Amino acid sequence: MSKKRWMSSVAVLAVAALLFTGCGSSGGNSGTAGDKAGQNAGAADKPQGKLTVYVGFQEDHAVAAIKKFTEDTGIEASMIRMSAGEILAKIRAEKDNPQADVWYGGPADTFVQAANEGLLQPYQSPVAEKIDAKYKDPDGYWTGVYVGAVGFASNKEFLAKKGVEAPRRWEDLLNPAFKGEIVMADPASSGTAYTAMYSVLKVMGSEEGGFGYLKKLHPQVQQYTTSGSAPGRMVGMGEAGVGILFAHDIIKYQEEGFDSLVLTVPEDGTGYETGSIGIIKNTKNEELAQKFVDWALSPAAQELGKTVGSFQNLTNPDAVGPEQALNLSDIRMVDYDVVEAGKERQRLIDKWSAEVKK
Repeated sequence: MSKKRWMSSVAVLAVAALLFTGCGSSGGNSGTAGDKAGQNAGAADKPQGKLTVYVGFQEDHAVAAIKKFTEDTGIEASMIRMSAGEILAKIRAEKDNPQADVWYGGPADTFVQAANEGLLQPYQSPVAEKIDAKYKDPDGYWTGVYVGAVGFASNKEFLAKKGVEAPRRWEDLLNPAFKGEIVMADPASSGTAYTAMYSVLKVMGSEEGGFGYLKKLHPQVQQYTTSGSAPGRMVGMGEAGVGILFAHDIIKYQEEGFDSLVLTVPEDGTGYETGSIGIIKNTKNEELAQKFVDWALSPAAQELGKTVGSFQNLTNPDAVGPEQALNLSDIRMVDYDVVEAGKERQRLIDKWSAEVKK
């Protein structure tokens, strides 16, 4: 055997010996073969990619949620904040090439419409088992994360100047003193406004009666905003006398220092939103999206809101809600049929645009 071939054989044997020793060793820092296999499998199983989330609640809450999700899971995520109606329109426009993975926040009836249009895909999160059936879709297209009732925000100085009390019934908004002084969002863009509009139909007892009231209300309205929460800030700043929006957003503005705001909830009945979460159909990151849903339904994620000024009632029974939140049992709630509201949403919005706002 030549010297060159002899040295090559020795080298091969040496490498083989090292490999044999490494595989058979039970000590040292290198770990066992089983440990390494588990580590490699864990690395291979770790979800890859980045989530994009369309968020339908207040931006400070949205920013905190995305940051906390990444901290808790190690999954990178980004968010875009819009009103619920805007989110629905965007998902619809992107149907053939989705640009986001998860829709987080906004009334469930908007999710119902999206599911009916084939824009969402179902996911039965194991965490959702704890959530009351009335706050989730039986097929998993959406699941509620919070609940919020519609209320009225009134400006104290305005009330004193006009010599009137804060409205306590829907009919009170028709007071001549409020003409041109009421602000609410546009139902076409805002889930908040659609919830208020659908609530009116229920309170008035029929679609005909409800639209009759809305036509009377229209001259009282100074402005229809895009954002559902914007009316609260406008009233707080004295730009309008009364706003129609979710009570938890009014409480938020009060907590932020708008002492001029008075919160009342219509005594003749009010509606409520089930703020929900769902996965956008044909997401490119389905596994990551499911992890986000699981996280969002957890007590820790739901309790995050109260640390950044969000005062909704929570859907997970293990979550501790904010002290400032309304006690829903003290409010006269209408029979708000989320499925019906979602099914009729586009028709009612079109009717409102044609007959009321025109």
